[in-house]
Amino acid sequence: MARSIPTDILKESLDARRRAEELLKGLLSAKSQTEQYLSDAGREDPVKKLTGRSAIDNAIASTRRMIETLDRAMEQVRQELSEQDLAEIESCTDTRG
Repeated sequence: MARSIPTDILKESLDARRRAEELLKGLLSAKSQTEQYLSDAGREDPVKKLTGRSAIDNAIASTRRMIETLDRAMEQVRQELSEQDLAEIESCTDTRG
C-alpha cells in the first residue's frame, strides 16, 4: 500500500516531537545541575542576572514552543487522514517504544 504525504508528515512530526521531548528533558536536567553548581560555588548566572532569564531558560522556552507548534501541526494533519492511516501510524509508534 502506498503511503500518503500527510501520513509521512505525521510520522516525521511524531519523531521530531519525540526528539524534542528528549531535548527538553536534557535541558531541564542541565538547568537543575547548573543551578546547583552555581549555588554551591556561591555564584550567579551572569545572563540571568542581566536579563532575568538564563540561556537554558530561553532554550527550554524555545523547545516548549517547538513542541506546541508540532502538536498543532500534527492535529491539522490528523484531520486529513483516514482511520486506516491513523491505525497504521499508531501501530508504527507502538513498536518503537
